[in-house]
Amino acid sequence: MAGAALEALMTLQDHDTTLDQLRHRRDHLPEREQLAEAERQLADIDRTGAALGAQRDVVAQRQSEVEAQLAATEGRIAELDKRMYSGTVTASKDLQAMAEEVTHLKGRQSTLEDGVLEAMAEREPFDSELEALAAQRAELDARAETLLAAIAEAEVAIDAEIEAEMAARSSSSAPVPEALMAQYERLRQRLGGVGAARVEHGRCMGCHLDLSATEIDRLKHQGDDVVATCEQCGRILVP
Repeated sequence: MAGAALEALMTLQDHDTTLDQLRHRRDHLPEREQLAEAERQLADIDRTGAALGAQRDVVAQRQSEVEAQLAATEGRIAELDKRMYSGTVTASKDLQAMAEEVTHLKGRQSTLEDGVLEAMAEREPFDSELEALAAQRAELDARAETLLAAIAEAEVAIDAEIEAEMAARSSSSAPVPEALMAQYERLRQRLGGVGAARVEHGRCMGCHLDLSATEIDRLKHQGDDVVATCEQCGRILVP
């Protein structure tokens, strides 16, 4: 194979290697892993918050029910007091019955007030933990937004490099014969992106193994129409 075509192929390989590196760098930006970790932490916070919220809601519901009972009791006491001191009830028996009901209701009022305080005390740790989780979530949300912006910025820069490399690759591929290009592309797919490699100091720089004396001699004397491949890895050899 003519030296110019092989040199063009080697230039093409250099561009393809650079493109592979750029795409790998784009896909494995450190910010991506940091973002994934932030998202995992956010998911953990959401799960913890949901469990705590459910527990808090049970207590809050109980508190609401006790407060409703307390409000009804206080309303009944106020109603009886109004009737007792309005002068509309004059029968001592009725007044005594109302007074006894008020006494009973005030005892219930005290019990309900204690129940409200107990519910509030039970609810307070849940509220505190949920508030702390909300603060953590806000920090993680802000961090995720920063990381997303950093990823987008890095992608734009890398995409510009990829575009430039693709243009250079297109130019360098022109001197490569169609059959050689097809062979190169097949090898690239099979051999981790490297389809052609130089020979340096009797070694294939694709697999980094020494060539046999017979192979080296064959490379020296091959015709221009022969495509030499490494007997170890199968890559196209460029002397």
